[in-house]
Amino acid sequence: MSVIGSLIFCTDCGNLLRESTGDANAILHCTVCGARNNDTIPQTIVSESKPSAFPSALRAKRSAVQELSADDRKTEAIAEKQCVKCGRKEMFYTTVQLRSADEGSTVFYRCVCGHKETENN
Repeated sequence: MSVIGSLIFCTDCGNLLRESTGDANAILHCTVCGARNNDTIPQTIVSESKPSAFPSALRAKRSAVQELSADDRKTEAIAEKQCVKCGRKEMFYTTVQLRSADEGSTVFYRCVCGHKETENN
C-alpha cells in the first residue's frame, strides 16, 4: 500500500482505496484487483515555500515604492464649462473611474473661485 498525505493507494494496481479508518489493524480491500492492503493512520504533510523560491516580476514591482511629487498629482485639464457661481467660461477638470468598468467615469470640475461640481458620464 502506498500513502500520499491522506490518500491511500493499492500497491498492486495503484487504485485509490476507500478512506482510512485510522485503525492500523484494519484491512482495506481493493475493488479493482481484490488485493488486501493494511490500513495506515492518515498523515498530514505540511510544506512551506518562501516567496524567493518563485521569482516573479509582478512581485518585484509590487514591492517597489513609488513616490509622487505635488507636480505628479496635478492631472487637471481645462474644459469649456461655465461656472454657475462666478460665470467664468473655463473650469479645471479631472476624471476618475469610481464605479464598475462597464459604467462611465465621474468628472470632477473645479473653478478658480473655489466652486466644485461633479458629473457622472
